[in-house]
Amino acid sequence: MRNKVQLITYVNRLGCENIGELRELFQNEFKDIFGGIHILPFFYPFDGEDAGFDPIDHLSVDPRLGNWDDIELLSREVDVMADLIVNHVSAQSPQFTDYLLNGEKSPFADLFLTYGKIFPDGASEQELLNIYRPRPGLPFTTFTFNNGTAKLVWTTFTANQVDIDVNSKQGQSYLDEILQIFRKSGIKMIRLDAAGYALKERGTSCFMTDKTFAFIDHLTQKARKLGITVLVEIHSHHQTQIEIAKKVDYVYDFALPVLVLDTLFNRDASNLKKWLEISPRNAFTVLDTHDGIGVVDVASEKGKPGLIEDQHLDEIVNKMHKNSGGESLKATGAAASNLDLYQVNCTYYDALGGNDKMYLMARAIQFFAPGIPQIYYTGFFAGNNDMELLSKTRVGRDINRHFYTKEQITTELKRPVVKKLIDLIKFRNTHPAFNGQFSLVQSPPNKLEILWKKNDAWTRLKIDLANQSVNISFTPHEGLEEITIN
Repeated sequence: MRNKVQLITYVNRLGCENIGELRELFQNEFKDIFGGIHILPFFYPFDGEDAGFDPIDHLSVDPRLGNWDDIELLSREVDVMADLIVNHVSAQSPQFTDYLLNGEKSPFADLFLTYGKIFPDGASEQELLNIYRPRPGLPFTTFTFNNGTAKLVWTTFTANQVDIDVNSKQGQSYLDEILQIFRKSGIKMIRLDAAGYALKERGTSCFMTDKTFAFIDHLTQKARKLGITVLVEIHSHHQTQIEIAKKVDYVYDFALPVLVLDTLFNRDASNLKKWLEISPRNAFTVLDTHDGIGVVDVASEKGKPGLIEDQHLDEIVNKMHKNSGGESLKATGAAASNLDLYQVNCTYYDALGGNDKMYLMARAIQFFAPGIPQIYYTGFFAGNNDMELLSKTRVGRDINRHFYTKEQITTELKRPVVKKLIDLIKFRNTHPAFNGQFSLVQSPPNKLEILWKKNDAWTRLKIDLANQSVNISFTPHEGLEEITIN
């Protein structure tokens, strides 16, 4: 994956009805802007209960979007990343339907993880309380089989997402098949979705255990042999992220979004600087994704201090709610379904109060942080919260999943904030210094200075938080003379 700004998007939310039209978008309006694209689930169905993260058929492109040949054609235009959903499939999948019909006689019986596989003689209250949960409640759903018997099946996220037994031969074969079809379709990189929950082990939190690390390493080795790079998605304590980064190709820098908000809200870069000194260099940097703005990634955990003090973190969350005019409150926690314990549902632009200058400052910090920048499609357009979509679905994360029309895209590309962001993206993509050495220049808490240097080429970001001034200086390159975001 090239060290250029990547786009993350759904196929059908950029004025496109299918993958072919998305390819045309990259040949025209988005030409020479992005170095790669992460296409969010395009499998059948792409519009399930969890926006494609509950695949009925992970091996098929939803025919409404196209087919694998369309993916392969797109991969000739731009590097393509796809999701490998390792933890679960839809309860409506043919495999699980057959399991419910035929029970243990089903050829797919070993594919699924039941309560009894992990706790054959039952679990104590403490064992159940030890299980790490991304959402409220226990990770089990009762399913009634055709013969009238009932079983508890692991459902880490929702009742429609039944967990796979990745230790079983069937589980391994299932994932191998997906990797093979990805390779044939020109996919250069995969994101392991929900990998931290894939291994369940009695007496543990069932999240990022030693066996989970071993599983991720094994799967990564398989992908590498097929010429596929692996990005692991984990929301967890920052020290866990650092440990994971040592064992995989790439991780997300999920701590960065809140640290940047902390820096800009409080005009103090101290917490951000501490993180940039130790953050993984093999990271994809983000400010926004198809999920919310993660909080757990900077918070304390079981006595281990976080990157931001918990009380201070609460103030940042409240500031986001205030900046959004209370809209994020309507989409977060008990206010909407998809009860997410670790994130605030809001566009990043609205979290900053729709302030163009602050938003561009945030993007400048992201692009100068170590790692490969990835920008979410609503973030590319400095988009606002979609309250109409939220009111229709009552799914909290839909506040940040707007459906743009072609006409809207034409209009958005003319906005000054978007035009300046495109200039910043192209600068990040082309200046050679970003392929060199990162260094954090010593400066007072109310100032941030970052330097990139490769041979004689260099670029420097200087931000004075006290007066909110920004300066980007650099050695001349390919006609670049000045980058301004003021």
